[in-house]
Amino acid sequence: MKFSASTKPLPRITAFCFLCLITALLSVKSVSANTDLPNSSTVTLEAISPLLTSKKFSDKQVAVEQIASSELTQKQQLLEGLLNKQIVYKKSDKSLWFLAQTPLKKGSKLAALSDGREQDVTKKRDYRAVSLNNKIRSEIRTQLATLSLLGDDLDAKRDGAKRLLGGIDSVLAERLPTIIENESDAVTKNTLIVALAISTLTNNSSKTSDKIQAVKTLEDSGLPDAYEALQSVNNLSAQDSELSKAITRALASFEEKQRVVNVAQTLYFGLSLGSVLVLAGIGLAITFGVMGVINMAHGELIMIGAYTTYVLQQLMPAYTGMSLLLSIPCAFVVSGLVGILIERTVIRHLYGRPLETLLATFGISLILQQAVRSIFSPLNRSVSTPEFMSGMIDVTPMLQLTASRAYIIIFCLMVFFALLFVLRKTPLGLQVRAVSQNRPMARAMGVRSEWVDMATFGLGAGVAGIAGVALSQLTNVGPNMGQAYIIDSFMVVVFGGVGNLWGTLAAGLSLGVFNKILEPWAGAVLSKILVLVFIILFIQKRPRGLFPQRGRMAEG
Repeated sequence: MKFSASTKPLPRITAFCFLCLITALLSVKSVSANTDLPNSSTVTLEAISPLLTSKKFSDKQVAVEQIASSELTQKQQLLEGLLNKQIVYKKSDKSLWFLAQTPLKKGSKLAALSDGREQDVTKKRDYRAVSLNNKIRSEIRTQLATLSLLGDDLDAKRDGAKRLLGGIDSVLAERLPTIIENESDAVTKNTLIVALAISTLTNNSSKTSDKIQAVKTLEDSGLPDAYEALQSVNNLSAQDSELSKAITRALASFEEKQRVVNVAQTLYFGLSLGSVLVLAGIGLAITFGVMGVINMAHGELIMIGAYTTYVLQQLMPAYTGMSLLLSIPCAFVVSGLVGILIERTVIRHLYGRPLETLLATFGISLILQQAVRSIFSPLNRSVSTPEFMSGMIDVTPMLQLTASRAYIIIFCLMVFFALLFVLRKTPLGLQVRAVSQNRPMARAMGVRSEWVDMATFGLGAGVAGIAGVALSQLTNVGPNMGQAYIIDSFMVVVFGGVGNLWGTLAAGLSLGVFNKILEPWAGAVLSKILVLVFIILFIQKRPRGLFPQRGRMAEG
């Protein structure tokens, strides 16, 4: 069969028409795809809802991208809610709701994202939480971190920068240099530089020279995340000898810096423990060192100061910081009055008889413990830490110190120098020193020794109450808390030199540091035993302690 000339081009025409049809279909699909990604000004909850409630994770990925680039007022709430499983939808109409508290159950509080109206869940099966996969969660974290970097909240910017450590995608990596250049906060800027360096180092497509520069940046940063990134890449860099050598040097430098940081942290913890010992022992240094009274109820005077702090905080629950500051003078007065009562009723009849004084004050300690149990119950009570004492102090990226311990150290020094001023520069201090050195001569000069004894014992008891305020920030307040510090207080006083305040300070701080140095390899209990053995041996060599003080105890 022969075809005419007019019929031969038909296959070509058909093919051409088919090609045009395919092109048109692709164009329509492209336009449809583009309409799925509207600009930031046209994104609405109504448009996002079908994507978030879809069963396809790809649709939810598109929804997250649209939310992040939108100008929705609920943008932050949506992203954080998705991450925390707080975004749920109603199965009947696919409307989005915010769940006040997870998990979703009957009676849960819901708030509509569209208009904010609230309602309770009557039937759990009517709602379902928006499910996500790990990829979308990582994307949301990145978007939240990026949003926080563009805000004005300094703490949010720093937290957002930390979230990006080890979690930067290729799109954000391209935008990050501009964000770093425009960032004014030094801490945020350094964190972002490290995050970008980690991204460069872990990216297989990065050049070797760029990776080596990233290694140097990470080495100088001192951040733990930088060290972890170097360790993770170390085994994979064996094929590149130059990069492997750079990583090995950086890891060695990191480990050397970490050893220095560990020593600094040990000294800091030792000083904070020593400050507690000084606060607990400095009141005893007055009653035992100056007056020669073995007061076994000293720990209970500390306990009274701690309970005073607890009571004030219960009276002022909304003002934690103010109640703590007010508890310092109140604890001094309350414990001081209890000390004066003990001295006037019991101890004044037992001067010169140390064994009877020991037994009497031990009985008083049991009475005070039982009184506290009857008033507050035997259960331990917790005292909240004020906001200004919470958190960490960033000395370097590698060295972070607990803020509360720093306040304890400063508070200890303030109490010490205030007490030193009272004993050296006031009439009371002059009379206390006169009576402690030569009681008959002081009486001959007109000093009322009985009044001085009462004031001195009250002063020592009041300082013990102040120590209880500090200890309430480090441990729970309970009837037995004073027993944990009475032995340590006597060790500090005896080791430093009976009656010498400077010796008490030096002894407390040195014993605290010594204890913390021993703890890593000896353990907490054995280290205390070793410290006690050391003091016993030291007292055998120097019975009067580090700084001998001339006084009634020395002369006796």
